[in-house]
Amino acid sequence: GCTYLPAAGPTASAIQAGAEVATADGGLLARYEIIDVTPSVVESLRGRPLDSLLASFGDHRPSSEPVIGIGDMVSVSIWEAGSGGLFSGPLVADRFSAGSKSALIPEQPVGRDGAISVPYAGRIKVAGRRTQDVQALIENELAGKAIQPQVLVSVTRPISQAVTVTGEGAAGARLPLSGHGDRILDVIAAAGGNRAPVNETFVRLSRGPVTATVPLTTVVSNPKENIYLRPNDVLTLVRDPQTFIAVGALGNSTELPFQADGITLAQALAKARGLSDFAADPAGTFIFRFEPASVVRRLSP
Repeated sequence: GCTYLPAAGPTASAIQAGAEVATADGGLLARYEIIDVTPSVVESLRGRPLDSLLASFGDHRPSSEPVIGIGDMVSVSIWEAGSGGLFSGPLVADRFSAGSKSALIPEQPVGRDGAISVPYAGRIKVAGRRTQDVQALIENELAGKAIQPQVLVSVTRPISQAVTVTGEGAAGARLPLSGHGDRILDVIAAAGGNRAPVNETFVRLSRGPVTATVPLTTVVSNPKENIYLRPNDVLTLVRDPQTFIAVGALGNSTELPFQADGITLAQALAKARGLSDFAADPAGTFIFRFEPASVVRRLSP
């Protein structure tokens, strides 16, 4: 005959009996803990600390005067007080302002040595310095060579002051941060917005060796989690639909989506079309959930 008969799910007595198994030395090994769902248990689970971007990274506005970094594209304009100087004549007609008292040096990347090239001034160390500091440095190098030189340094493409946005929920992009500072939601919007449902999206921020992940709904609903980003941060929008599995004496045993930020036990039973009138034991309703050992010990001392 048949050893097993088909069934809608385990019985309440089978679940209770299977919580412990005998070991070879005659002891008992706990496979899982059965804990009555009481108001105090619910409140304890609600009060446990959740992952936090604020706790992991802090929230400090970047400097309003960012420094030049390696890889940035920099242009230099030079003016002289009179004609007949180094930069007053037609240096290169297609690149410099010919016949004037100024010259525009084409944009150039900051090299790995942290420097750029300026005619008659040589290699100028710019990495780690503000634009106004570089301007003064070039003016000092040209003093005595050009006629009362005045210099304007511009960062045309601040590549070193950028963040990377990637993931299934966003269009991949590398975006420069503005001078006043950009928060997570600012950068997501600049990258084209979130493409996945908000309740299915998680924000993963990587900064150096530290990575933290929180639901996008947390960032939207809690302004403290909408922290400032820093250069070279990696922001990943991960789509992870939240589901639960309903099995047993139910109207519909299947995997069901939350379709909301949160869901109650009553709502979950309703999604599964409720308990079977003829087969279900209302007192035998169980929630199976993985929890850290510290949480289990606190709930079942």
